[in-house]
Amino acid sequence: MSKSLLCLVLIISVLFCSCIPTKDLIYLQKKDNSQTEATISAVESKPYRLQTNDVLSITIKAIDPKLVAIFSTTNQGEAGKSESALYFDGFTVDDHGNIRVPVLGEINVIGYTLDEIRLRIEKQLLAEYFNKEANIFVTVKLAGFRYTINGEIGSTGTKTLFQEHVTIMEAIANSGDITITGDRKAVTIMRKTPTGVQMHDLDLTNVNTMKSPYFYLQPNDYILVKPLKQKTWGTGKTGIESFGTITTLFSVATTIFFLLFKN
Repeated sequence: MSKSLLCLVLIISVLFCSCIPTKDLIYLQKKDNSQTEATISAVESKPYRLQTNDVLSITIKAIDPKLVAIFSTTNQGEAGKSESALYFDGFTVDDHGNIRVPVLGEINVIGYTLDEIRLRIEKQLLAEYFNKEANIFVTVKLAGFRYTINGEIGSTGTKTLFQEHVTIMEAIANSGDITITGDRKAVTIMRKTPTGVQMHDLDLTNVNTMKSPYFYLQPNDYILVKPLKQKTWGTGKTGIESFGTITTLFSVATTIFFLLFKN
């Protein structure tokens, strides 16, 4: 009787240990057990400073479109460009940190923000080619917000979103969500900086993660979602799966026992 009870306790223990608790699956929980509503102020993202291999979309407009046509590589009236079109028609930052703009020539942009580049181009145009009456209007944007995500995620790979700011939650939602075996408590963000690569883990089950400077992504960030230990055990993700696995193993063990010792 004691052996049977011991086996039952062992099976129940394995069953509970192998299951993934609900608290490990819910995003942005309040961990302080407070029942009062608290306002979480997300940290504002810092302006992105350009790096090599970034692709820029630069548009120059004026009252008379013919005056600025020579500064464009394509027809600026064209709408709804695809991602590939933006790549081939955009201005890529080379290894020296420069872009080549028609007529204006090479412009060093490495380490500058988009607003700083826009002001530099406007200043050069007004100083060398136009007067204020031409009403020059310059727009400088990244040709899409690009990031790469890998690991326990619905859809891995390099993604591009056409918006100014992207949070880690938006990036995950755009990639098919983290799988049930993904570790939401330690999502790693790898970020290239002028001094090297920075790595930081985010606990997406904690609402205070919104205060982290890594909550807002930067272009070219790499996101890695590591697996939970339950995946390596192979016993199952839910209680039913774990029970089925244990039952199967018990049946196999019983069959082997009878074949070896009952003949």
